[in-house]
Amino acid sequence: MRLQAAARLTQPDLAEWLRHVRPAAGCTRPIRLVGTMATVEAATGRLLSERSTADMPDGVIYKPCGNRRAAVCPTCSKLYQRDAYQVVRAGLVGGKGVPEQVAHHPAVFPTFTAPSFGEVHTRYVKRHTCTRRTSCDCRPEPCHARRESTVCPHGVRLVCFARHEDTDARLGTPLCLDCYDHDAQAVWNLSAGELWRRTTIAINRYMHRLATARGIPDVPVTSPRTGKTRWVSPVRLSFGKAAEMQRRGVVHFHAIIRLDGRDAGDPDAIVPAPPQLDAADLVAAVDHAAATVGFTTADHPAHPGGWPIAWGEQVLTKVITVAGRGEVTDAQVAAYLAKYATKSTEVTGHASNRLTGDTIDIYADPAGSHTERLVDACWMLGTPRDWRRLRRWAHMLGFGGHFLTKSRRYSITFALLRNQRIVFRRAQSSGPQEAAAGTEPTTLVVNFLQFVGAGWHTTADALLANASAAMAREHQDAAREYLQTLVA
Repeated sequence: MRLQAAARLTQPDLAEWLRHVRPAAGCTRPIRLVGTMATVEAATGRLLSERSTADMPDGVIYKPCGNRRAAVCPTCSKLYQRDAYQVVRAGLVGGKGVPEQVAHHPAVFPTFTAPSFGEVHTRYVKRHTCTRRTSCDCRPEPCHARRESTVCPHGVRLVCFARHEDTDARLGTPLCLDCYDHDAQAVWNLSAGELWRRTTIAINRYMHRLATARGIPDVPVTSPRTGKTRWVSPVRLSFGKAAEMQRRGVVHFHAIIRLDGRDAGDPDAIVPAPPQLDAADLVAAVDHAAATVGFTTADHPAHPGGWPIAWGEQVLTKVITVAGRGEVTDAQVAAYLAKYATKSTEVTGHASNRLTGDTIDIYADPAGSHTERLVDACWMLGTPRDWRRLRRWAHMLGFGGHFLTKSRRYSITFALLRNQRIVFRRAQSSGPQEAAAGTEPTTLVVNFLQFVGAGWHTTADALLANASAAMAREHQDAAREYLQTLVA
């Protein structure tokens, strides 16, 4: 690697190469593209210029992988996390095209957990004395302290007097692996998305019934496509949700639910909710839905009656406030959801790509560890045609949903933030006149590129690119700290 680095550093085009790889410098496995890029006049279609990647350093274009998982690519996941923060927070305080009046709409922050599939090692702090929960060093309670020595049918004592540290590898693992219902947990992970969909429907219906009971009339809405008018609920709920993988290998959901009104003249407008409804009504609706929503899956050859799917008993709903006051603020919620948007199954100790018949034996073992049994359960239960999704998502322990989702009218989109970033970078390189706001582009850039590989050519190239990116990040962090100090 030393010789490779020395060869790259002694090349005359080193500065040009560093500028060329700058967009993907911090990426662990950048995408390599080859082809041509043409600049075309928008009005006439006349070709103005054309450039080939063969004339560029290394003969390729490096593009960041864009992976959201921090364990895969820290740099790309950090960018995704910052975008997720903006998406979530804009739905709470407005900005970036979202009306600022949403800051006054009632909003709650519920947490939906999965039921128990067996006793696991836990860490519970009865009373916190620390100032920062992220680095809590408080003394926890004993894990499973029992006076009577309970023994399971497999001869395992279901007691644990240990006060687990936060880094203890036993956290989340069952007290008895054979007693734990791995099949039910794998199916629950697979069905969590459907359970969430039914929960949102139940919350909407509860609020509609509440509005009718309080004398709030329905709103007539005319379809622009058919011209027919129908009467709909005077309130509308906007959702944002992040999925967190717990150490026991099951997901639970952190959600933002905002109460909006409905405008008969403009169905897409975001307007305040009727004053007769407030955040306390939203809390009641969430608690009602969490306690009543549930269903049973289709029959399975291994379980003819199907599995019951419902939320666990630990459902906590807090009211979101703005301006830094209250139990849960908009900034706290946005940071919390953005953090979990970059995480996956790493907390369980399992990390793999999509599994196939050639790789499943590496990660699955019916008599192995907790995660190995979960992967095996997904693979074995996914044998029937109607249950193939379990095999498709076996590397995610059965969960096949997105880790960050939102309803259409909740906030802005990731695509909008990416497009704004592109416009900003073009303005930096070509001047503001090329990307002036409110003007139609006079030229179009048409790319004819194809994928040729992923990753850096050499380990030395990766080292030099990442070192350059690390220096840029240090400069950005120092500038951010200076600005924060100046504001304070």
